[in-house]
Amino acid sequence: MPLIRPFTALRPLPSHVADVIAPPYDVLNSEEARLRVEDRPWSFLHISKPEIDLPLDTDPYSKAVYAKGAENLQKMLKAGILKQDAKPCYYLYGLKMGHHQQIGLVAVANIADYNKNRIRKHELTRPDKEDDRVRQIDALNAQTGPVFLTYKHHPTIDKLVNTVTTTQSPVFNLTAEDGIVHTLWIVDDSAHIDTITTTYDAMDCLYIADGHHRSAAAARVAEQRQQSNPGHTGEEAYHYFLTVIFPDNQMQILDYNRVVKDLNGLTPEAFLERVAQHFEVIPSNTAVKPQQQSQFGLFLNQQWYQLNLHSDKIPKDDPVASLDVSLLTQHILTPILGITDLRRDKRIDFVGGIRGLGELEKRVNSGEMAVAFALYPTHLSQLMAVADSEQVMPPKSTWFEPKLADGLVSHLL
Repeated sequence: MPLIRPFTALRPLPSHVADVIAPPYDVLNSEEARLRVEDRPWSFLHISKPEIDLPLDTDPYSKAVYAKGAENLQKMLKAGILKQDAKPCYYLYGLKMGHHQQIGLVAVANIADYNKNRIRKHELTRPDKEDDRVRQIDALNAQTGPVFLTYKHHPTIDKLVNTVTTTQSPVFNLTAEDGIVHTLWIVDDSAHIDTITTTYDAMDCLYIADGHHRSAAAARVAEQRQQSNPGHTGEEAYHYFLTVIFPDNQMQILDYNRVVKDLNGLTPEAFLERVAQHFEVIPSNTAVKPQQQSQFGLFLNQQWYQLNLHSDKIPKDDPVASLDVSLLTQHILTPILGITDLRRDKRIDFVGGIRGLGELEKRVNSGEMAVAFALYPTHLSQLMAVADSEQVMPPKSTWFEPKLADGLVSHLL
């Protein structure tokens, strides 16, 4: 079976897109989602975070929540807010944030290729989050959160995307509340569809940028359904998962910064003295936004410092150990601050670069945190190198912007 294929998408009618569009389910907590849906009965949050329609003390992982999501989906189908396309198509999804613009292909990808690592991973998954997505897909009988994929850009696809977006009118062009512009085109021309399918199928691999839990959950659902369907052919919808695939030269990765609650018993002076063993420490009168790899910003006691790691401390041939997020852990977080498990240690938190350096200052100046670290963004080539070596990146290594919206395109199983 091909690496990707067209599908009959479930999507809002153009007249209802503004009512439906919602942030990804995992960027809002339940309280924030409740506020977002006031006077918005058709928001996709009623499907992606259905606990907002149940009592406040409801466990968000209870059976009642998944059942409510399925009920809300059926309600939107019956009301004609969402409608499934009549024939399989590809779609182009444009995102514009400020001066940055990217256009990706909406398709379903082959789970067999995911299982063979032709669709490559770079993160571990948490069992509880994976279980949550399995139950959600099963209850809805649909995949509603697309997996964010990337690939090494290809001239044939670049040319086709340019042709479609310059000669066809989009089915919608919408500016969301956060200022991100979302645009969708339908690719239903049979020649274009064949070109897309064969060009991608000739590629060595695709890479997961974001959505490891969604893809892992889709694979588990496919395995379960195949086992309960002795007549399966491999053509069933559940053998594929929903994706948006962007070329690597259009992707935008922002910094993913760290804040720590205390100095592990050290005074600020003693802490800086320890840091200076491996870093050049330069006080700065302005906030420090790193300009290159192995350079860091440090905010402590209302003072910024620029940290330059000594060159002999940077591994040359290890794609994971050479990452800035790894270098910070190896030389400061673990040996000086005593943080050995970034996934579980409650003393550390992570701040996406979209919030700016001011957020780091705010969290330290408030007394909530003792120290903050600003990092240089991980490069996409580094992500690909880690995935190609079949290794995993440390937690919170990449922050992609802009984010894909929920509700614009879904895949019914």
